Formats: sequence, C-alpha cells, structure tokens
Amino acid sequence: MGRTYDEIDERWRQWIARQPIFFVASAPLVADGHVNVSPKGPIGTLRVLDGHSIAYLDVVGSGAETIAHLRENGRIVVMLCAFEGPPRILRLHGRGEAIMPGDPRYEELLERCAFEKTGADEARRAIVLIDVDRIADSCGYGVPLMSFEGERPHYDAWARKKLRTGGPDALDRYQEEHNSEAIDGLPAVSAPGRA
Repeated sequence: MGRTYDEIDERWRQWIARQPIFFVASAPLVADGHVNVSPKGPIGTLRVLDGHSIAYLDVVGSGAETIAHLRENGRIVVMLCAFEGPPRILRLHGRGEAIMPGDPRYEELLERCAFEKTGADEARRAIVLIDVDRIADSCGYGVPLMSFEGERPHYDAWARKKLRTGGPDALDRYQEEHNSEAIDGLPAVSAPGRA
C-alpha cells in the first residue's frame, strides 16, 4: 500500500541517490495535448535541495516538451523506481520552473547543486527547479529486476561532435531549430539572448 510523506527526509535522499535513472512527466493544459515522459540521468544530475525542493540538470535534446509545459502551467512529477533491491516507486509531484542560463539565479543554483560532470557541460540547457508538494511511494511490484551496466557514451559524443563540426554556437542553432516549441506548438526554448 502506498503512503504519502511530509518531506524528502534523509532516508529518501539516500534511496534517491542509489537509483541509476529518474523519469519526468508533464502535460499541457489542453485536453488533446500530448503528455510527455522523459528518462533522465545520470542520477548525479538530480539534487534534493531540502525537504520540499529538488532540481535537475536539463540538457539539449531532441525535444523541449517539459520546458514548454513548465512555461505554460508548471505541473511536473519526478518518478524513481528501484530496479535492484526491495521493490519501490517514489513520485515527487510539484510545480517546476526552468531556470535558463542568463537568469540571475542560474549560476548560484548551478553551484549549489554541484551536479555530476557529464562530459558535455556545454550542452546544459536549463536547471529545472521543483517545489515538491506531494511525496508518495507505491509498491513497485511490477518493476522488473535489472542490473545497471553503466552510462551510454552516445550523448556526450553527439554534443562534442556538434560543437567540433558546427562551432561554438552549434548547440544554440540546434535548439533554435529543434527546441523552440513543443510538439503541441507551445513555446519552449528561446534562442540565446531572447526571453
């Protein structure tokens, strides 16, 4: 039977830090809009800031649905599952905001979070800051047992190649082309220098 908790306490912090991956879900307000679920990781790009605040490092990708949904309505949930050890699922529901480079809070938050280096730090797109208002677990009996073999090198290699072949603004151009709006047409990532 699932339970809710008053805060992300030390026991939850330790459990979160042991998981290899987390998932983020968001949705637009319109009834026919697309719900988005994205795998995120490594776990060193997620930080518990206090009992009701978390942040994760968002990197350039093929889409920007989460940022678009946060800009529109702020609703977000982060889910973690135990793939090893006792079964468990943890969901952290809340309101989020994408803190973009250039925002006065960005550098301070980046320093506070001390995210794990990914090898493609140039591909940092935003820090998603979440005010958690519901902390709930569930059994996780349906989650398979799986062994973690390691991180894939593909993302870092992709980002480095883009920069090497396209120059220092290659990722900015990629975002302008691929991340300026979500699949439902909501505004997502603005080009550098624009709001």
